[in-house]
Order: sequence, then structure tokens, then C-alpha cells
Amino acid sequence: MFIPKRRARGGARVIDRDRNLTGGAGEVSTLFSRIFSASPPGLEAGGRSSDIDYRLLAPLLLTSVTIQAVTALVRVTTSYRAIELHLPVVLLGVISAVFAILPIFLAVWVGRYMDRGNDAQAAWIGSGLLVLACAGFRFFANSVTALLLLTALFGIAHLFMMASQQMLCIRCSGPRGRDSVFGNYLVASAVGQGLGPYLIAWSAGSAMLPPTDTLFDFALAISVLSLLSSFAMRPAPKLAPHEASKPVVPVRTLIRQSGLMAVLIASVITITSQDLLTIYLPLLGAANNINAGDIGILLTVRSVLALISRMGYAKVIRIVGRGPLTLASMLGSGLGFACLALPIPLSAMYAAMAVMGFSLGIATTLSLTNVVDLASAEAMGTVMSLRITGNRIGQVAVPFMASLIAAATGVGGIFVIIALSLAVSGATVHFSRDEP
Repeated sequence: MFIPKRRARGGARVIDRDRNLTGGAGEVSTLFSRIFSASPPGLEAGGRSSDIDYRLLAPLLLTSVTIQAVTALVRVTTSYRAIELHLPVVLLGVISAVFAILPIFLAVWVGRYMDRGNDAQAAWIGSGLLVLACAGFRFFANSVTALLLLTALFGIAHLFMMASQQMLCIRCSGPRGRDSVFGNYLVASAVGQGLGPYLIAWSAGSAMLPPTDTLFDFALAISVLSLLSSFAMRPAPKLAPHEASKPVVPVRTLIRQSGLMAVLIASVITITSQDLLTIYLPLLGAANNINAGDIGILLTVRSVLALISRMGYAKVIRIVGRGPLTLASMLGSGLGFACLALPIPLSAMYAAMAVMGFSLGIATTLSLTNVVDLASAEAMGTVMSLRITGNRIGQVAVPFMASLIAAATGVGGIFVIIALSLAVSGATVHFSRDEP
């Protein structure tokens, strides 16, 4: 049953409790024509009712591109700066961990802040901190202490921006267009994830080390663009006094909600599996005499197929359904990892990466929308922040555990563990859902 929604002055902060409607409103191919059409928010150009606010979606997508591009630039360039400073490898790991550790302790507070109607304000704060961090990297990142402090600040900025963007995806759409909005959001993220490495490769040329000052200049310029675009996000309407004074839902109550823990764990597994693929595929190539060029192309194949799958995500979920699509995408991802653990020829590895990329593209999108589908409206920001917290914990702990597995079984053992984890997690999510 469709429940009509009231629109508030200044733009709707729509939270609809009907979880069963997904739809094709706002597909990627017509996105920008609708953003700049003369139709008012809530109406498509053809006069049909739409529950997507394209005036809010446009700056959201631009900010998504910029934060992903800056993240790719800063994380990689920080490693190169550490090499320039002749820091030991162990300190590289410490610097990387600092990015994830502080947000673990701040995530719930950030979520509570957004649950009080401050999603746009969180984006402004995150963008401001991002500019400060990038300026610090450009002018002061000449010691291990500076790298640690600036990476910690960058991690906090990243937390504010990612959490706010996910909440803004919810606010700028109703139930019919929500999957399309998240699909477009992750397509924009993929564009930014490709832009950062391209700038690194372009500036480095054939050199062994890229010009780190130039890359930090790029990051600072893009972060300023991110700050400007974030100011185009209008705040949500102020909550009524009785809404603002509602009791806070305890975290333990949220976690005990049926099916939510399975979805959060699935999110951690899908995100960390991508990180582990990036880390350990070069080692697998070295063990099997596969050159670095082919490894780069394999990773590119995965990225391209992930982008393609996200572009068609809204249509696919409407046809297949949320539960079956979760199971199929995580099984497909697991199959790709399992194939890499086998002694297969390079051509078969390309096929495995194509299957994995398409499946992971959908699985990572579902790791977001499944949380939205289950979370209660009054604690949506807190739940989305808990998801980010779980991902950060996984990004700190899982690579360490993977290194122990690799030492005992070789790189192939890691891919087998990932494949099994994806399959089991997908089945758990599928069978824990209370489908109508």
C-alpha cells in the first residue's frame, strides 16, 4: 500500500515507512536533464509524480565525486610522502590505521547529531575539516607526527562527509526513487574513485615516485570544490519540539533489531573484500608470474563492471527483489574470489574478475540500501554511522588477520576465506529478512 507523504516547506525531509516499493525513477541516463528541467521538485518533466528532489541530489552527487577523488589522492600520496621521509613499513601501517581508528569512537555521536535533522550541517563540517586537512598535507606534512595528526583529521572529515551523504540520499528521495538515488550516488563515487588514481598516474609519468606536493595541490583544490558544493545542500526543515525531544534509541536496541546485524556484517565483508583484493592481487600475480600491467587491467575490469552494474541497479532490484538480489550478488562475488584461488589461466581470471566486479558493484550498493530498508526513521543517522563504524573496524582488523592467513596458507587461502565469508553472509541476510 502506498502511503501519501506530506512535503515540508523548503524541501521535504521524507521518511516513508513503506519499505516494499522500489522503482525506476531517476535513472542515470536521464538524471542531469531532470536536475536542470523547469519542473518543480517532486514533478518529472513529463508531469508524472516523482519522489526524488533533484535540486538536492545534484550537489550531493558532485560532493560524492570530490570526496572520493580526494580520498584516493590523499591516501596514496601519504604513502609516497612516507617513502620520501624514509619511514619504516610499520609506520605506514600505523598511519593507515589512524585514518580508521578515531571515527570508530565518533561515529555514534555523529549519527545522533544527524538524527536531530543536521545532515546538511554535518556535510558542511566535514567539507571544512577536509579543506583544513588537505591544506595541512600540502604545507606541513614533513614529519611522521604531522602525517599522523593530519591523517586522523582527514579520517574525521571523511566520517562526517560519508555519513551525511548517506542521510542526504534518504532525504532527497521517497521509497520509489530511493534505490535509484543510491545507485546514482555510488556511480558518482565510482567516478571519483577513478579520478584520483588517474591524476596520480598522469602527474607521475614514468617516475618511480610521483610529485607529492603537486598531488596535495590537486587534493586541496578539489576539497575546496567539495566545500563549495556542500553549501548548495539546503538544511532539513527544523524538527518540531515534540520530535526533537523524543527519547534516544539505545545502540543495543538497534543492533537487536531483526535482520540488522546480519546486514551490518555483510556490509563489513563486502567493503573489506574489496580492500583485500587490491592489497593481495599483486601478490597473487607475483606468485603466478603475472606482470603488473595485467594486474592493473584486471583491477580495471572489476571497476568498470562494478560501475555498469550500479548504473542498472534500480531496474535490477525492481525485477529480482531485494532478498534474492542480495543472495545472488554475494554468491557471485564469492564465486569470483574462489576462482582466483584456483590455478586458472589469465583469460579465466579476466572472466572471474568480470563476474566479481558486476556482483560486488551490486552487493556494495545493497550494503547501503539494505540498512536503510531495515533502520527505523528516528535512528536512521545512528544506524548509518554504525555501518561506517563496522566498516572502519573491518578495515583495521581484517587486513591484519588476512596477513596471518597468507603466512600460513598463501594468498590463495585469503581468497578462499573471502569467498566463503561472502557466501555465508549473503545467505544469512537473505534468510534473516522478514519478506512480505
